[in-house]
Amino acid sequence: MTDIATPGLRLAHRLSQLTFGATLLLILAGGLVTNTGAALAVPDWPTTFGYNMFLYPWAQMVGGVFFEHSHRLLGSVVGMLTLALAASLWPAGGRWRVLGLVATAAVITQGVLGGLRVVLLQPTLAILHGCLAQAFLALVVVIMLLTAPRPASASARDVDPTLRTLAFLAVALVYLQLVFGAFLTHAGWIELHLVTALAVYVLVPVVAARVARWGGGRAVSGLLHAMLGVQLALGIASFLVRFTSIGMPGGTTTSLAMPVAHRVVGSIILAATIALAVRTATANRGRAGAVGRPIVSQAAS
Repeated sequence: MTDIATPGLRLAHRLSQLTFGATLLLILAGGLVTNTGAALAVPDWPTTFGYNMFLYPWAQMVGGVFFEHSHRLLGSVVGMLTLALAASLWPAGGRWRVLGLVATAAVITQGVLGGLRVVLLQPTLAILHGCLAQAFLALVVVIMLLTAPRPASASARDVDPTLRTLAFLAVALVYLQLVFGAFLTHAGWIELHLVTALAVYVLVPVVAARVARWGGGRAVSGLLHAMLGVQLALGIASFLVRFTSIGMPGGTTTSLAMPVAHRVVGSIILAATIALAVRTATANRGRAGAVGRPIVSQAAS
């Protein structure tokens, strides 16, 4: 967390919020592309049916082309926001500059992976594309949290090192669950996804409850518990839609909405878990410097 009067990081924080929101929308759009079977509706890349991607006629964006081309355009928006975010972090130097460069490299790699998936027709690239999407979201969340304004006088009780370790373990476990979700989506591997889901529902609620009792993230802990409940319902519905013949109310619309919503809520759970981990990691550092002295000045010096 930074001092509230750090102008450069205040801009970075706003940009990270925009990038986070746009990335969530991009993950939603990616889910629609996958679950509508529109992944190869546009056969070329980086062009779209020979057009410059940004000049493709809107009138021709119908059916699967609409989902796939919209996904590309939204990806470009996320890319431009990431470049702006990296530029806003650059003057702060130190770790901030590194975070901006890593985010830029990640978003470029993600775009190339998506394009190569179209050109090379390799399902493995689709899995990597999905995994990197969640990793990029996690990085943006970390930047958003670290640049969030917080008065230097803010304090909290010391964190039990065990709780800090469990919080980071929860982040790793939730991310692994999302990785296995990508394998389920693109390769049909469900066993690992179910096993890690069980582990998530054992560990994450305990971590959230302990962080709430510690007093460092009651609101996020409450959100996390609620999202876990929603995610369980969506997971069961998605399983029924894909692996059984049981009909769901709403027909095709429900069959499309359940797995897409399941993916997006998974991303929100990842973000909330990261928020708890970052809170436990930074809780005791805000008191290390002089009151009113921004942490960024120490990191950049």
